[in-house]
Amino acid sequence: MHQPLPKLQQIPPSIAAVADYEPFARERMSEQAWAYIAGGSADELTLRDNCAAFQRLRLRSRVLRDLRGGHTRVRLLGQEFEHPILLAPVAYQKLAHPEGELASALGASALGAGMVVSTQASVDLEEIARQVQAPLWFQLYIQPDREFTASLVRRVEAAGYRALVLTVDAAVSGIRNREQRAGFALPEGVEAVNLRGMRQLAGQADGRILLGTPLLETAPTWEDLQWLRSLTRLPVLVKGVMCAEDARRAVAEGVDGIIVSNHGGRTLDGQPATIEVLAEIAEAVEGRVPLLMDGGIRRGGDILKALALGASAVLVGRPYVFGLAAAGAVGVAHVLQILRAELEVAMALTGCRTLADIEASLIYRGIAP
Repeated sequence: MHQPLPKLQQIPPSIAAVADYEPFARERMSEQAWAYIAGGSADELTLRDNCAAFQRLRLRSRVLRDLRGGHTRVRLLGQEFEHPILLAPVAYQKLAHPEGELASALGASALGAGMVVSTQASVDLEEIARQVQAPLWFQLYIQPDREFTASLVRRVEAAGYRALVLTVDAAVSGIRNREQRAGFALPEGVEAVNLRGMRQLAGQADGRILLGTPLLETAPTWEDLQWLRSLTRLPVLVKGVMCAEDARRAVAEGVDGIIVSNHGGRTLDGQPATIEVLAEIAEAVEGRVPLLMDGGIRRGGDILKALALGASAVLVGRPYVFGLAAAGAVGVAHVLQILRAELEVAMALTGCRTLADIEASLIYRGIAP
């Protein structure tokens, strides 16, 4: 049985890129926790392609540009951020570190990054808000218990969160073979604390697998999006959009922002990488709302590629959780620092003084046949 190593007390010089954190994280997590955090659905094709698709893109360098007064600031939903990198919602972060989401939020706060706290966080949403200065958004799953969902939204508002991020691509969990093979189950002391007291769905033992069961009969629809918007004055973003048709519908329904996401390859395996569909969704949205994306970002140059193809900002998930597992809040902050430094280098070498200078022409298209 693998025995996890102690957390790092200082960052070794061998960690020079965010990918370098992965082996350190794996050595410091149980096999079951690693399967949950690092794994994807089915054959993990989408999980792998999220990263590979970025590697297939090339950048065009530009020279002799005036870079005086450069910065990475971005404004989203009336909020000012020092850089366009946010922490994506990741559930059960106590699997990676005893302080869980609180350590991640402290790391984000140290680097001026926003954080999206998961509905399935293993630390109370109010405790996170009390202890950190990071701009906090809250990721929401609309639960079958709509009354409980409404009360959760009220808690989020009262705690001072600045936006709701509605995840819409996970009506059911993907089939995660890696977790099954590892025998994954939440250990004692790790739970979705914000869902305590929620009524559970009654079972249905009539031979059905999924279709026609209470789980899908109560799954959210576009009407539930309108219901959610009626509950709150907070901006509502929709996370999990992967096609232009759904993006146009979301804008027509009045959402305040869209996050292009395939759930990190954890739901429907065989989807395209998020960076592959970003441009068509940006074209459909036409700048009417902020467009963010996640999935596969491992370098600052990846961030520049996403911004060039239409994103306003990006979210990172596994990279910061690997930092968390290896070294707690310091590891999270270091991951963000590496990504921001690499982004600024990429901007300088492509002649971009600010994020507004990043455009599609920076993506190398090659020579037409």
